[in-house]
This record gives sequence, C-alpha cells and structure tokens, in this order.
Amino acid sequence: MESDCATPASTETADDLAFDVFARACPSRGTLEHITGKWGGLTLGALEEGTLRFNELRRRVDGVSEKMLSQTLHALERDGLVHREAQPTNPPRVDYELTPLGHAVAERLLALIGLVEERMPEVLTARARYDEERGTALRGTAATRAGAAGRGGR
Repeated sequence: MESDCATPASTETADDLAFDVFARACPSRGTLEHITGKWGGLTLGALEEGTLRFNELRRRVDGVSEKMLSQTLHALERDGLVHREAQPTNPPRVDYELTPLGHAVAERLLALIGLVEERMPEVLTARARYDEERGTALRGTAATRAGAAGRGGR
C-alpha cells in the first residue's frame, strides 16, 4: 500500500505533521528536489559564502543560465531557503542571501559536497575500473554503430 504524506486535521499545525519524502504526494519531495537539483545545490552552496547579487551569483555558479538561476532562486525563495531583497536604487539592486533555514540546509549540503570532493580519487578509480571491465562491450557497440552508419545503416 502506498503511503501518503500527512495532511493537516483541523486541530493540527504544520509542526504536528509527519512528512515522508518517499510518499509521492508529500510536499517535502519537491523541496528536496529544489535543494538537491544541480542548480539548487550549487546556488545554496554559493550563498553560504555570503550575500550576492544576481550576476555575482551567476558568475559563482559557473555554467548556469540566467533563466535557470532565476527559476532556481524563485523556488528556493518560495521554500523559505533564500531571501531576496530589492534595493530602491537606480538601477535597481537585488541581493540574495540564505535564511536561517537556508543556512542549516547549506551547511549539511556543503558537508556532502566536501565528502564527494575529498573522495573523488576513489570515484575516479571506480569509474576507470568500471569502464575497463565494460570497455570491450562499449567499444564493440560503438564500432558496430559506426560501421552501420558508414554503410548507410544497413
């Protein structure tokens, strides 16, 4: 039987609810996706360093498009992880910073990032071993496809 995320009864508050990220309908799943997605995680990590303007953040999160960064910031702001402050200046200035909840999440996320970076030699060794063990099959498949393409797909 599939579990549903708890829904509030008339006397319950949000703090009384039991959330289950493994349940399809649970709102915690969407927040987890915002945090652990490629751009969400990098954005939170960058903002842990301090308040940044949009273009500073875009430069720090190398490779993110303006559109994706904007969407990411909106999602993180909606989830209460990022605070957006527009300054009444000309031209307008917008600063982004982590909320206390955002700091708590980013701290744990950066610990995970540190672990991954620290253990990358092991990951690279595992990848090389995996590729070597399966390399013959992969090269054979690629060669077969290349040959078929050269013969007009016959």
